Amino acid sequence: MTLKDYFIDYKLNNENIEDFEKFRKFLLEYNKITNITRIVDEDEFNVKHYLDSLSIFKTGLIRDNMKILDLGTGGGFPGVPLKLYKKDLDISLVDSLNKRIVFLNKAIEELDLKNIKAIHARAEELAFDKDYREKFQLVTSRAVARLRTLLEYALPFVEVGGYFIAMKGPEYNEEIKEVSNTFNILGGKLIEVMEIDLPLDIKHYLLITKKIKPTPMKYPRQGGKPKSKPL
Repeated sequence: MTLKDYFIDYKLNNENIEDFEKFRKFLLEYNKITNITRIVDEDEFNVKHYLDSLSIFKTGLIRDNMKILDLGTGGGFPGVPLKLYKKDLDISLVDSLNKRIVFLNKAIEELDLKNIKAIHARAEELAFDKDYREKFQLVTSRAVARLRTLLEYALPFVEVGGYFIAMKGPEYNEEIKEVSNTFNILGGKLIEVMEIDLPLDIKHYLLITKKIKPTPMKYPRQGGKPKSKPL
């Protein structure tokens, strides 16, 4: 299948297609010298990186000129595909590994993208920067951390009335059972779990949390506590 075949639900124009192809080729070429992704098969890449990322549009939450933060972006997913599909989005890509940020900055330059930046930072530090705390209408994350850990890292960035989308696999049910108190503490409310059916018999889930009140200033905690001693 071609990229256009995979993306039939999204009605990509030729410019979109060219940008997606260019980013994939650039990433896979860069991947030969610096490990960014383990997914190198073209079909797998299109499904597990691109279609999975674009599934966020199915929530109906994305608005024109929306300010989005992609936390633990890795190779730029879902943030870069969101930008390639909808150019007016204002996107910040955050990752704690500098090699990924170096790659992303080169990719942004290669594709001549505007209003997108890659930031080398830890969430527990960046969340206390006044330019980032509660400044985003939407925060996304495909990071592998458990939900209650992700919530502590992500919700401080979300403005009140905004949303956090955690992208999860089939095990999400067990994680939801752990987090009722976490939502109360951090100012969020789980409003929907959206099932996403992808090719290659893959099911993913979008866990959508709405920010209903400010996150107390003592969160996120420092020293890895969101992971070692989750709320």
